[in-house]
Amino acid sequence: MNKTDQMSFFGFEAGGSNKPAKAGRPAKAPAPAAKAIPATPVVPAAAVTPLPVSAAAATPVHAPAQPAAVLTAEAVALVAPAALPADPEAMARALAQHPDFRVLRRLVPQSDYGGLHGQPTQRVIVLDTETTGLDSKSEKIIELAMLSVLVDSATGLPVGPVTIYESFEDPGKPIPPQITEITGIDDSMVQGQRIDDAAVTAMVAQADLVVAHNAGFDRPFVEARWPVFAGKAWGCSFQGIDWKKEGSGSAKLEFLASERGWFYDAHRAQVDCHALLQVLASPLADGQTGLSRLLAGAGQTRYKLRATGAPFEAKDKLKSRGYRWDGEGRVWWCSLASDDLLDAECAWLRAEVYGSRSARVQLEAMNSLVQFSSRSGQLSERSV
Repeated sequence: MNKTDQMSFFGFEAGGSNKPAKAGRPAKAPAPAAKAIPATPVVPAAAVTPLPVSAAAATPVHAPAQPAAVLTAEAVALVAPAALPADPEAMARALAQHPDFRVLRRLVPQSDYGGLHGQPTQRVIVLDTETTGLDSKSEKIIELAMLSVLVDSATGLPVGPVTIYESFEDPGKPIPPQITEITGIDDSMVQGQRIDDAAVTAMVAQADLVVAHNAGFDRPFVEARWPVFAGKAWGCSFQGIDWKKEGSGSAKLEFLASERGWFYDAHRAQVDCHALLQVLASPLADGQTGLSRLLAGAGQTRYKLRATGAPFEAKDKLKSRGYRWDGEGRVWWCSLASDDLLDAECAWLRAEVYGSRSARVQLEAMNSLVQFSSRSGQLSERSV
């Protein structure tokens, strides 16, 4: 499940990169500028209902707009004045050729990516959980889904068959109504169910990298249940890729899929995993896939920098810079993904926050075996 929605439901924000933390509902993709008619709807390919030709001919051009699931008379006139193709896919292709429409197709899970010819590969597990709440110390997993697939080391593309594991689990207590509202999972669906510990352990043991969309949520939950996860490198597709820099309007999984032309029924673990895998198999701005980016990042150290002793009057600068306030430790902090970013941030702190004052900041270095977990990294201090 995309935890951005679940966490925002409870008013929490996840620590992360430079994007807004946890928006409540996914931001809608901006509508393309209408050249022929205003406010042209986005029409999902699988949701278009063709109108009879006679209806198109009889409906005035300025008739009230129809719901997005219906092809309007205006659309009929713009795309195919004479008649629409009876085949929905042909209709979708016709709409896609018009500049005033975007076509979304239902995401189809892939069970085999093919192209496996003995090339060097790495095994990646894409994981998602559904839980009774946000706190891994007191809440329980109610659904786990994992996709295990080989990734071509040269191209960053999935190859070969996809191994799928999915199971419900009875948490031993009622599922809160808020969780049922988000996920659709109720007590009757999980009653008497239990995730197969041996199957999970065997599947994870083969992985080179485990990926989740907001791994900072999922990793503490699964590590508390299955120790095998603690010995694996983890990547986070939410924090580990700068989606804003990639030109995306949001880092939410549904939004990323929509930008690539797909829609799907979100907030269930397995379909969220399939959506994430296909998003990460798509090229980024530099031509790399998201899978390539995360596999490369698995060898890097991430730093949590705490601006200890920062003057009160610098709070607005720190906040606008993307720092977060740790109320318990009473310190502003940020997360940095490389040594170069750490050096640049220390230089900024010296110039903009501490000035001529002598100061030391606290660093927590986290490699991929620790980052996004509830375990601490290596602590040190640094002068700025």
